[in-house]
Amino acid sequence: MTRYRLSPEAQGDLADIKQYLNGEGGARLARYVLGEIRAGIQCVAANPGAGHIRDDLTDEPVKFWPVFSYPIVYDPTLKPVGVARILHGSQDLEAMFKTRPPRA
Repeated sequence: MTRYRLSPEAQGDLADIKQYLNGEGGARLARYVLGEIRAGIQCVAANPGAGHIRDDLTDEPVKFWPVFSYPIVYDPTLKPVGVARILHGSQDLEAMFKTRPPRA
């Protein structure tokens, strides 16, 4: 298993996603989506060059890897890879990152 580190914000994001999905679609949906997000995290941890830079959103050295509507925001330069945030794509990421830059 490839190692990675979740920031406190990313841990909170996962808890929020779980709570939302449990309420909207039930435990089965939440387990499925969170499993896919964890697989995405494993993917970027094993392949830190994957993903893309979004310099339109942040100047931080992070990359983005989408899983469904949830971009995984991670720092590929850290060892182990640091996951900064896991957010829903409908959120205003630009405004969010101006007030709190994504840091792993």
